[in-house]
Amino acid sequence: MKPMGRRGFLTASTALGIGAGVSTHALLSEATENETSDKTSDISRRDQDLPFIGAEETFSTPTLLKLNSIDQDHIAFLEGIGLSDLGQRRIGDMDAGGLNMQILSAHTPSVQNVSGRRGIDLAHRLNRQLADGPIAKYPDRFKAFATLPLQSPEAAADELERSVREDGFLGALTNGHIAKKYLDHPDFEPVLARAVALDVPIYLHPGYPADDVFKIYYSTTRSTYTEDHQDYIFSGSGYGWHQEVLIQCIRMITYGVFDRFPKLKIIIGHMGEGLPFYYERIVNDMGGPTEDSLEKPIAQYFQDNFWVTTSAFPQTELLALLLKYISVDRVMFATDYPFAKIKEQTDWFRGVDMPREDKEKIAFRNAEKLFRMEVPVK
Repeated sequence: MKPMGRRGFLTASTALGIGAGVSTHALLSEATENETSDKTSDISRRDQDLPFIGAEETFSTPTLLKLNSIDQDHIAFLEGIGLSDLGQRRIGDMDAGGLNMQILSAHTPSVQNVSGRRGIDLAHRLNRQLADGPIAKYPDRFKAFATLPLQSPEAAADELERSVREDGFLGALTNGHIAKKYLDHPDFEPVLARAVALDVPIYLHPGYPADDVFKIYYSTTRSTYTEDHQDYIFSGSGYGWHQEVLIQCIRMITYGVFDRFPKLKIIIGHMGEGLPFYYERIVNDMGGPTEDSLEKPIAQYFQDNFWVTTSAFPQTELLALLLKYISVDRVMFATDYPFAKIKEQTDWFRGVDMPREDKEKIAFRNAEKLFRMEVPVK
């Protein structure tokens, strides 16, 4: 593999740097930003007092960086954008953007590729590091989703309960398939059952495809197509991630997860991972085949069991399409920091033309209700 320069790491960070990736909005040229800055400034003066809770905000640690990065240069890049900073730099960016609180989650694929005792111990240490570190130091600024050793489902269920009851965590975040299995697999019923018993949600973050799927869908024998890790970006934030989450959502519905666990709460990010675009196609084409196998119409599960965040997709037209199908009571704000800029997204949402009551629901009130907490007032 050839050495990567600055451009290579910028693109590779979206695919291998493990987050939702840098949004299109965040990659606007400096010239374009200058051209639109006056207009944006006027818009962003609206609703300056609006509080925000960020529901998908990524962090790492030296151990995770070593585990999930390609080399030392890549680690240096990820540290450079602040992925492992859980102190003043992150707080400063939050203050600059008016983000009151971040709900932290470990970067993809977290510890999902680590099996056995090592994975169990690593997940526990990561959760305890958060609880004893940034959450203890900044209790009004940071909450967290638990990291789970999902290749050991019973241990994962126990760690979920421990982290919620002892450390005050708000639920758990997963990252795609777990050893070629999704959460609809019977192996993971202990985790789902425990989430329901604790009344906490599971956030379905994207993950990279299994090797055999990657080779079929996202790679080529033409070496020119793999420059700057194009194939990995294609399989990740460039496209594959979002389809992967939506597929997992449909699997969970059609294979009866929500019939077995009707009170299970699932969060998905990135303005619905393509769900708004495909919604009518899914419910129309899948409605007939599932009519006798499911307890409810397929569309009803999207209304009853799912919440959606705006993470890294500050696009008003996509928000409008999402709200055509998903209740405003089920949409939450998120930025996907540090892969996307906080201020660009809070400024965008302040400028969205919608009733103040609905804006408050998305910005913080829906998160307050789902997580049973109150946004701190700075």
